Amino acid sequence: MPKPPTTIADEIGIALGNLADAAAAPFTPTLRLGVTGLSRSGKTIFITALVHNLLTGGRLPGFAPLTEGRFIGAQLAEYPDAAIPRFAYEHHLEALTGKAPSWPESTRRISQLRLVLKFQSNRWLAGAFGYSALNLDIVDYPGEWLLDLPLLSLSYAEWSAQALERGRLPHSGHEAERYMNAISGLDPLKDANDADAEALAVAFTVYLRACREDGPALSALPPGRFLMPGDLEGSPALTFAPLPPQPGQVRGQSLYAMLERRYEAYKHIVVRPFFRDHFARLDRQVVLVDALRALIAGPAAVADLENALTDILACFRQGGANPFVRLIARRIDRILFAATKADHLHSTSHDRLETILMRLVAGAVRRAKFAGAQTRSLALASIRATREGVIEEGGEKLDIIIGTPMPGESLDGVRYDGTKEIALFPGDLPASPESMFEDGPAALNFLRFMPPQKLDRNAEGSIVLPHIRFDRALDFLIGDWLR
Repeated sequence: MPKPPTTIADEIGIALGNLADAAAAPFTPTLRLGVTGLSRSGKTIFITALVHNLLTGGRLPGFAPLTEGRFIGAQLAEYPDAAIPRFAYEHHLEALTGKAPSWPESTRRISQLRLVLKFQSNRWLAGAFGYSALNLDIVDYPGEWLLDLPLLSLSYAEWSAQALERGRLPHSGHEAERYMNAISGLDPLKDANDADAEALAVAFTVYLRACREDGPALSALPPGRFLMPGDLEGSPALTFAPLPPQPGQVRGQSLYAMLERRYEAYKHIVVRPFFRDHFARLDRQVVLVDALRALIAGPAAVADLENALTDILACFRQGGANPFVRLIARRIDRILFAATKADHLHSTSHDRLETILMRLVAGAVRRAKFAGAQTRSLALASIRATREGVIEEGGEKLDIIIGTPMPGESLDGVRYDGTKEIALFPGDLPASPESMFEDGPAALNFLRFMPPQKLDRNAEGSIVLPHIRFDRALDFLIGDWLR
C-alpha cells in the first residue's frame, strides 16, 4: 500500500505547524503522542489511565523514572491549539471511579491534552541545572480515520474496485447483499440525482456498520467517516458509494461522475487536512488492537485485521529521532502495538496473546525498523476489570478470572444484569499463532466485564487504577525522554 502523497502546500503546512509547536514552548521540549486503535480497542480508557497514573504516581514498577525516584510529578496544562477539543479526562475518570462505575464513551472525534512532566535527569549536564520538564501532548483520534489515509493514493475507480471486491468475499457477502443488489440493476452512466446518491450512500453505510458487528468483526472498512460522520453527516462529501469502474471517459452529468467528484471532495475536505494538521506531526504512536474480538470471530476476521493494520501502518511517517530535523519534519520514532483486554484472559495466556499480536503486525514491524523506528508489542489492560483465582473441577485445577459481566452479556444460556460477580474459565489461546488463520474461531469463553467496583488508594489518598503491563507501555513510550 503506497503512502499518502503530499503536496508542497501540505509539507509547508506541516513544517509551519511544527515550528509553531516549538515557538509555543521554546525552553521546554514537546513530545506528541498519538493514541489510536480500531473500534472498541480501548483508546479512551488507555489515555485516562495514562493521565491518571502520571498525575498520581500510580503503581508502575516497570516505569523506570518513577522507580528510580527521578519522576517528580505531572500537571495538566492548557493546550496551545484552541481549535482542537480537549480530551475530557475528568469526565472519563468520574465514569470509571464514581459511585456506579462504567466504561467511558468511545472516541468519536479528535481530541488533545497536554501534561507537563517534571523529572530529575540522570544526565550529568542536565541534572546539574535542577529539574527538567517535558510537555507531553496526547492526541486521541478514531482508528477508523486512519483507514482513510490510503485513499489519498487511490482514484475513485481504484477504491471502488477494492470495495466491491471486498464485498464479494465470503465472510462479508451476507452483510454486503443489500448494497450489491442496489447496484446490480443500476446504470452508473444515468443522469445524476441526489436521491440515487443518498440511497446508495445509506445502503453502503449500513453494510459497513454490519461488518463491524461482533459476528463478522471486520476491520478494514473505509471510508472511516461513514462510521463516525460527526458534523459532516448528510453532506455531499459523505454521500457517495462505490460503483463498478467504467471504461473510458464518462459524462460529467452522470451518476458515476457525481460520486467520483464527491469521493475526491471527501479526500480534500476530510482526509488530507487530518493527515496534514494532526497525523503528520506525531513523534510517537500507540496502536491498540482488540485481537480477542477477531480471534473469536474466526480466521476471516483475523486476516482482515492483519490487512487493516498493514494498510494503516504503511501510512506512518516513520524514522529515527533527530532533534534538528523534527523542528520542521517530525517522524514517528517509536510505535507501541498493544493487544488490549488482557484481563479477559488468565495470565497464563498473556504471552500467547503477545505472540499473536507480533504475528499480526510482523510486516509493519519490519518496515518500521527499516525506516529507523523502534517498535514493541505488548498484551495489556489499561484498567484491569478482573482478578484471578483457581477452582477445582472433576479433580482438575482450572485457572479462572473473576469479575462482573456487563449488563446484557450472556454465556451458555445465562444472561447477566451487571450486578453479579462470577468466576469464569476463559479458555486458552492457541500455542501457534498460525492456527488462528487456519482453524475455526478460538475456543474462548468471552464476556465483557464492568470496571472494577472497589479501588485501592495510595498513601496520598489518590485512587489506584489496577492494570496489566501498563507500566511497561509507559516506559517504552516516554521513559527515554525522562532520562
